[in-house]
Amino acid sequence: MTPAAWDLFVFFLKLSLLAVGGANAAVPEMHREVVELRGWMTDATFSQGYALASAAPGPNVLFVAVIGWHVAGAQGLVASLLGFLGPTFILAWAVASLTQRLAGDWRLAALRAGLVPVAIGLILATGLVTGAAAARGSGVEVAVAVTITLASALFTWRSNLSPLWALAAGGALGWLLLH
Repeated sequence: MTPAAWDLFVFFLKLSLLAVGGANAAVPEMHREVVELRGWMTDATFSQGYALASAAPGPNVLFVAVIGWHVAGAQGLVASLLGFLGPTFILAWAVASLTQRLAGDWRLAALRAGLVPVAIGLILATGLVTGAAAARGSGVEVAVAVTITLASALFTWRSNLSPLWALAAGGALGWLLLH
């Protein structure tokens, strides 16, 4: 395993246990590590990879594979996925029987209810970080990207229409404003 693949494995291993709400909730920390601290990707590459992985059919965790592939090729892809999915798979398997036994317990219900706002906040932070990363240049462009992100989130939350409409409108608006 290459040093970069090993670094990816260790990073995603640690991150996986903190990703309350799934892979999308961990995107701000991924951005901080991959773009700001290590310089493995640029803001533009990060946001384009995130958009590509989000648009592709399948789970949102595909973005982890995109980062791994970009940084260290096939070894990075495998290392990233094993690091991110391994610990949570083992933990979920171990906890499954416990949650079945505690299905009617008020403490489990309180824990689940308490994690909902945490997951929502982390996913909102993902939208803000990726929106800002997608903007190139001035503060006005960052403000436009964040506004599009918030409007898309509000539309998706309050509307019965497909989120693909928000994606299409945001893409068209972004293209019009930046070209």
